[in-house]
Amino acid sequence: MPLRAPARRALHLLPLLAVIALLATPPLGGDGSATAADAACGVLVLWALLRVVRSGERPLSRRAAIAMGLPVTGICVAAMGAADPSTAIAGLGRYLQIFVLVPLAVLLLLRDRDDFRLAAGAVVALALFEGGVGVQQYLTSTGASYMGEDIRAVGTFGASDIMGMSTVVSCGLLCAIGLALDPAPVVSRGRRRAALACAALLLVPLAVSFSRGAWIATAVAAGTVLLLSGVRRALTVLAALAAATVVLIGASGSGSQMLQERLSSITQVESAPDQSVTDRYTMWAAAELMWRQSPLTGVGLKGFPDHRDANSSIALSSGSDTAGAGAAFKRQPLLSPHNMYLLVLSEQGLIGVVTLVGGWAALLVAGVRGLHRARRRGTPLDCALVATGLLTWLLVDFFYGDIGGPSTALTALVLGLAAWWALAAQGADHT
Repeated sequence: MPLRAPARRALHLLPLLAVIALLATPPLGGDGSATAADAACGVLVLWALLRVVRSGERPLSRRAAIAMGLPVTGICVAAMGAADPSTAIAGLGRYLQIFVLVPLAVLLLLRDRDDFRLAAGAVVALALFEGGVGVQQYLTSTGASYMGEDIRAVGTFGASDIMGMSTVVSCGLLCAIGLALDPAPVVSRGRRRAALACAALLLVPLAVSFSRGAWIATAVAAGTVLLLSGVRRALTVLAALAAATVVLIGASGSGSQMLQERLSSITQVESAPDQSVTDRYTMWAAAELMWRQSPLTGVGLKGFPDHRDANSSIALSSGSDTAGAGAAFKRQPLLSPHNMYLLVLSEQGLIGVVTLVGGWAALLVAGVRGLHRARRRGTPLDCALVATGLLTWLLVDFFYGDIGGPSTALTALVLGLAAWWALAAQGADHT
C-alpha cells in the first residue's frame, strides 16, 4: 500500500526532523562539544548530497551557489592563518558545518512550502517541549542558578548552555507568529488560532529564561514580522501582547520583581553594569584590538582565546559561574567575545566579515524582496514571515552571542530555512 502524502513528506524530511528532535537530547560528552544533533547534521548533509546525485539535476542557481559558497573563502583563509593547525582544522569543520554545509543541505532538501511548514512546525514543537521543561524548572527551583536561586529556565540544555532554551523558544515563538499572521484567505482560522496559542504559551518560558539578549532579539524580530504582515494587524497584536505581558508579570508572584529588575538592567548597562556586562565590554574591546593587529585576515580561526589576555584589561574576570539544573558549581572560562560579528572580525578580519556577514545580509535582502513579490502575486506569506523573522532574530542576537554549545545546530537550520526562502522558493511550489 503506497504511503500517503504526509507520510512520504515526513520520510523525505526525516534527517531534518531528526536534527530538530535531537536538539532536546543532552550532550554526548562531558564538555558539551559533541551532541547527537551534530551527528544528525552529518547524516542530513549526506542525505541531501545523495538526493542531488540521484536527481542528476543542477542543484543550485548561480546566485545561490555564490551566496552559499562565498563564506568558504573567509573561513579557509582564517584557518590557514591560525597558529595551531589542529585547532584550526576543528574550527574549519565547525564553521563549514554551521554556516555552509547544513544550511546548504536544508536548501537542497526542502521542495515546497509544505516542506517548509513541516520544518517550522517541528521547531514549534521542540520549543513547546523545551519551554515546558523550563517552566517546570522555574516553578520547582530546579533550574540554573540566577541571583542565588535555581530558577533560571534552561530546558534540557543545562547550566553550561543557558542560552540554549531561550534560543529554541525564541525561534519557536517566531515560527508560530509567522504561521499565524499570514493574511492569505486560504489559511484556516483553526491553524491561526493554534499558532497564536503556541506563541502565547512560549512567552512564559522566554520570560523566565532571564535572557536579555533573547528578549531584545525576539522583540525586534517579532516587530519586524508584524509590520511585514500589515500595519493594522501589527498594532492590534502589539496591544494584545502588551496586555499579556502585564498579566504575565503580575501572575509571576515573587518572580515579578526579578523580571522587572532584569528588564530594567537592559537600560543600565552604561550607568550600573554588572560583572557579566563588564566582561562582555572588555572582550569586545579585546576583539577590536585583535582585528587592528591583522585587519585583513584576523588572528586566525579559533585564535580569540589565545590572544584574549594579551589584549584585555584587568576588568576582565576569570570566568562566569554556572550551577544548578543538575550540575555542580563550575567556573566557565570566557573563550569568545559573545558577539558573533566581533568574533568574525577578530579571527577572520575584513575578508571574513565581507564573505560571511555579507552573505547573511544578502539573504535578508533577498528574503524581504521575495516577500514583497509574494504579496503582489497574492500567494501565502507564512513561509516568508517565518524565514524573515528567524533571520532577523539571528542577526540581532549575534550582537549579544555567538556560536557554541548544544543549541548551535539550530543556528544552521535557521540559516537553511532563510536561504530556501531567499534563494529557492521562487522556483518552488508557492501554494
